Formats: sequence, C-alpha cells, structure tokens
Amino acid sequence: MRQIERNWTSVKNFILLGLSDYPNQQAGLFALFLAMYLTAVMGNAMIVAVIIKDHHLHTPMYYFLGNLSFVDICFTSAIAPRMLHDILSEVRTIPFYSCFAQLLAFFCTGGTEAYLLATMAFDRYTAICNPLCYTSVMSRSLCISLVCGSWVFVSLHSLMHVAIVSNFDFCGSNLIRNFFCDLVPLLKLTCSNTTSYEWLLFIEGSLVAMSPFMFTIGSYVCIIYRIMKIKSAEGRQRAFSTCSSHLTVVTLFFGSIFFTYIRPVSAKALDQQRVVTVVYTIVTPMLNPFIYSLRNTDVISAVKKAVKPSL
Repeated sequence: MRQIERNWTSVKNFILLGLSDYPNQQAGLFALFLAMYLTAVMGNAMIVAVIIKDHHLHTPMYYFLGNLSFVDICFTSAIAPRMLHDILSEVRTIPFYSCFAQLLAFFCTGGTEAYLLATMAFDRYTAICNPLCYTSVMSRSLCISLVCGSWVFVSLHSLMHVAIVSNFDFCGSNLIRNFFCDLVPLLKLTCSNTTSYEWLLFIEGSLVAMSPFMFTIGSYVCIIYRIMKIKSAEGRQRAFSTCSSHLTVVTLFFGSIFFTYIRPVSAKALDQQRVVTVVYTIVTPMLNPFIYSLRNTDVISAVKKAVKPSL
C-alpha cells in the first residue's frame, strides 16, 4: 500500500520560485543578470587564457588563480543559465533529475572553490612565512595534487549527499523557494524522516564545509603575525598587498555563504537567502577577475601584452 500511495503522490517536477514574481521586473532582471553572467565568464576566461599564454605567470600562485577562474566559470554556469531561462518563463518547472543534477554541479563547483581558496591561503602562507623553502615546498607535483585532490574529494562528497537526498520521498509541495535547486529548500519539501541525515549533515557536512574556512583563517592569522614583525612600513605594505586580493575574495565568498546557511530555516529566511545567494553564485565570480587583476601588475602587464597585438 505504501508503494502504491507513493506512485500516486510522488513529485516528478519541481517549480522554482525565482527572484521576482512581478512581470514588469523580468526584462530588467534578465538584462542585468545576463550582463553579469557574461562578464563573469569572459573575465575569468581572460584570466585563464593570460595565465596559460604568459610563461612568466607559470608559478604556483597563478596556477591556483587560473584554476580558481576556471571553477568560477563552472560555478556560475551551473546556476545562471537556468536562472536566465526562468526569468523569461511563465512556468519555472524543472524535472526531478535535472534538479538534482544542478544540485550536484553546484555542490562540486562551490565546494572546490572553497578548497581552492584554502589552497591559495596555504600558498601565501608559505611565500610569506617560509620564503626560503617556498620553491621546494610548492613544487609542481604538489600544486597539481592539491587541485586534483580538491576536485576528487569534493565530487565524491557531493555525490554522496545528492544520492541520499534524491532518494527521499517528495510527495507534498513541489515549490522550491529559490531560483535554483538548493539543499535547504529541498529538505523543506521532503516527507521522509530526515533526522538521521540532518545529523550527518550537521556533523560531517559542517566539518567538510568549515575545514577550508578554518584553514584559511588560520593561515592568515600566521601571515598577519609574520607581517607585523616586519620593521619597515614599506615591507609590511608590500606583504599585505600580495594577500589583499585573496582576502577580499575569501570575505565575499565565505561571508555570503555563512549568511545564507548558518541561520534558522524559515519561509522568511529562505526568501532573504534568494537575494544573498546571488552574491556568491554570480556577483563573486564576476568580481574575482577584477579583484585579482586591478592591484596585480603582473596580470595587468600580461593582459596588455595579450591585447596589444590585436589592436
């Protein structure tokens, strides 16, 4: 009887609430987010292309930056195209398995970005706190292992969580209070007992999610302590300048994520999260190329050399 009832009531599609329900706002929102998405893709693609082309940028710091830009392209592309499609659609329906495919892509790319940011913090820590051993520590093999390890670990972790949640029973409302398939709104819709999974998510998920943030914070505590011991003001300023861009990106990314997820889950909170989620899914990937290039003379010089022959 349980199986028969489930066949009659199980959800086969979800409806995304979107960013706005006002028809007169849709055209403006579409133009705004299309411009932001294209800027994010083109800006990050430019960073990747410049780093690959200029052999002076073939260093650990720029290797990680190139991978971060690639992940940013994947991260925002997992969300933005569907969101743009839904802004102009009257019915924002997404099939069951497409929803969980998007959730998997979101988890994989977002989690990998968090671990890459932690890896970049380790790179800056080694460069500032242990400069004499920097070349030997940050070897090519270690850099490749850190990037590949981040992808593999986060992908397996994400696959486990998506496999668990996709096997829950969804037999009530199918309205997702967000503009993409996110974990928290989905858990609000399931009619299965999620107590065990919520404990797993709290213990294991929090540990995995918080590890890169805590590692990044720990690295910067050591970095700031070491910088403050530099006697010359010019030396301190130069050392801070090598970290300021990365620290800005870390603040934007982790700050918006913590504001979104470390809060009591309510209908009002979910509505507020829709707005904040835009920050780390679209705004941060769009701003990253500008943040990393505006105060980086190496990147600016490489961009000028790449653009100059085509003028």
